[in-house]
Amino acid sequence: MKKVAVILSGCGVFDGSEIHEAVISLLALARQGAQVQCFAPNIPQLHVINHLTGEVSEGESRNVLVEAARICRGQIKDVAELDAADYDALLVPGGFGAAKNLCDLAIQGADCRIQPDVLKACQSFARARKPAAYICIAPAMIPLIYGAGTLATIGHDAGTAGAIEAMGGKHLACPVSEFVVDETHKVISTPAYMLAQNIVEAADGIEKTVKRLLTL
Repeated sequence: MKKVAVILSGCGVFDGSEIHEAVISLLALARQGAQVQCFAPNIPQLHVINHLTGEVSEGESRNVLVEAARICRGQIKDVAELDAADYDALLVPGGFGAAKNLCDLAIQGADCRIQPDVLKACQSFARARKPAAYICIAPAMIPLIYGAGTLATIGHDAGTAGAIEAMGGKHLACPVSEFVVDETHKVISTPAYMLAQNIVEAADGIEKTVKRLLTL
């Protein structure tokens, strides 16, 4: 049985993990017979978004690890504990939390940095040449983890694709139902809700990505 680590970034598309993407990923991994352990950074969220109004909830603070625990029924660990030596593969769902909490892409664009514990964990998989999958906006972190020239996709959003290129990555346009694989680095990316118009479209690409991840 393959052991897969999943890094979450909170709970909710606008300030944390995209819940559909996270749940589809967990379900797809389970259906493929993988054993999953979720992780998240034990840090405050960048901010809290009222998902009913889309506005920032001024004066409210939430913890990324505590919020992410909602998605995986409390079965979660601090990402500072994650090391590739204990797992066969890594998966990182999207949502704005990936660009706000796992890194600061949403604020700094191409000058972004990855949260230190997240960077250490992700780089441990890269150094061990163990496969990893990044979904939705999360692939924007790939150049900072794997280095210049690594293939990645977020679909075809020009702004985010430009940021990936500016950070040294090589962006390939990709439809929602497909994925991009950098065979050299064993890293996969798929657009999901960067392009998906509904949960079925998101699931299509994610399920294919999970199957490819486990064959790598």
